[in-house]
Amino acid sequence: MVDETLDPPSATPPMVAASTPLLRPRRVAFEYGLLPIPKLIFPESALAQTLSQLKEKLAPAAAASGDGRVGAAALAEALQIPPDQAALALGMLAAVLPAEDPALGAGGGGGVDLRDVLLFLYIQSYKRLVPRPHKDSPAVTDVWPSTSAFDGYLSALSPIQLVRSNSRRFIPSQADEEIHQLSYLQKHMANILTLLADSVEGEGDDSLVLTMETFEHLGFLVHFSEGTSLSQAATFFANSDPDMPAAPVSAAQVNDWILQNIVSSLEFYTEKSTAKEGSQQIASDLDVTMADANTSHLRNNTPTVVNPAFHRNSTFVEGFSKTSVVKHASDVKGHSVKVLNCHDSVIYILAPVKYATVYGCSDTTVVLGAVGKVVKVEHCERVHIIAAAKQICIANCRECIFYLGVTHRPLIVGDNHKLHIAPFNTYYPRLGEHMRQVGVDPSTNKWDQPFVLGVVDPHDSLSHPAGVSDVQAESATCVDPDLFTNFLIPNWFEDAVQEPTKCNPFPLPEIYQASQSKKQAVLGDTQKTIRELQLDENRKKELASALHAQFKDWLYATGNIRQLYCLQGD
Repeated sequence: MVDETLDPPSATPPMVAASTPLLRPRRVAFEYGLLPIPKLIFPESALAQTLSQLKEKLAPAAAASGDGRVGAAALAEALQIPPDQAALALGMLAAVLPAEDPALGAGGGGGVDLRDVLLFLYIQSYKRLVPRPHKDSPAVTDVWPSTSAFDGYLSALSPIQLVRSNSRRFIPSQADEEIHQLSYLQKHMANILTLLADSVEGEGDDSLVLTMETFEHLGFLVHFSEGTSLSQAATFFANSDPDMPAAPVSAAQVNDWILQNIVSSLEFYTEKSTAKEGSQQIASDLDVTMADANTSHLRNNTPTVVNPAFHRNSTFVEGFSKTSVVKHASDVKGHSVKVLNCHDSVIYILAPVKYATVYGCSDTTVVLGAVGKVVKVEHCERVHIIAAAKQICIANCRECIFYLGVTHRPLIVGDNHKLHIAPFNTYYPRLGEHMRQVGVDPSTNKWDQPFVLGVVDPHDSLSHPAGVSDVQAESATCVDPDLFTNFLIPNWFEDAVQEPTKCNPFPLPEIYQASQSKKQAVLGDTQKTIRELQLDENRKKELASALHAQFKDWLYATGNIRQLYCLQGD
């Protein structure tokens, strides 16, 4: 069962919709499953041949396991990579599989099906679609980091740039990216099927066949818009008797069927794009944002995508500036959330999700309640991320602080500068419940064990001007315990919880706990001193007034006064 739960349609589409479910790329695999490890990425010209040879190397280990699985040790030996990189690869593979694989485990510590390994390694050659340069770049370089030697181009538009350009055309849309991914699969599908196929006696196309079980593994790359399984949608496997396995089908026949479906999907995208050009906004647009759909700053409902071919499976929080946004579980649609291009704001995602992306934000605090798979933070500056998650990947960020409760080592890649990491520092009443729902275990926290890879991301479509790809990225520094503070989340909007979380579920390291205890002691002494002062009523009122004034000045100086106004205004 694919993990990309689709929302039910709620209205009749105003435009012509696809009459049958559309084949779509599994965006999760392409968005979260790519690792910038050079030895996992093969030249496209030799990709099929290299992976075929790798399959032969891994086949004995898979056969020896008895169930066609290989472990990190076998993968490390076959690829000639360090064991920790092989374990990282299997851990990331576990995070992007369509369904949980108990034998593999959430961290990739067990064996993984060889077919999934081959598909995972194949897409490492994928080049991401990058933003097009802004037509008036000199006009916006004063409000965002200028082009660096490691960027090669203005890598992300800031919120201010978005306002000045008054256009999102220069950032790839969801549809643009899906077209790019479908085109990649269209080009490589024949090689992918050949790699997965079994050889039988026969001539030409009939010598390579796929069983229904192998065919279902293609669900790692593609899925249907309405949640139909691949084998049920394919006429050659549909309605197979569970007690009598379906006969294998030639790889050529499967290839023809998939390519026909890809062509139909690409045609739909083209028609949709043409219709969009004639209208400023279409109700079925995949890229309708939270800000566009509802001008209220708080608890905006995700706009309903009424085209049944494209039921939204992500919640977007996009383009907010100088405000606070709260999202509870009832506000989040689908299995993932994306916080994009927010500036000088506080974003609370108090909900359980599988995937989360924070992209292109600046001077913003983002609280991610419980993320069961992967958090990805890219192209952010002066951002505070508070996340309880299994995994986090940090790329191309500057002057950011990460307060983490993570069961796997934080992955740091790309051109980063002045990053700081600290233990998780907050809670809200439903946090424990949400963490249990997505499987985040607070007994393990590897926040202070970053896994640092290279500066260059080979998956970017633009070549890198700085040269070699094996230069190690800048790591992160631990926050000084004396500077560590708890982050308090207002619970004004929370419903009653049967077993509320009343403290940080992640135990603090001893040095941080000692610092917190010291601060609590100082606070207690100060409160005791104030209570014991022998003052008359007038002097007590003056003292209270002075304390309130100081607190108000702090609220204004830190910008927290805006949070109070925003949150009270709901």
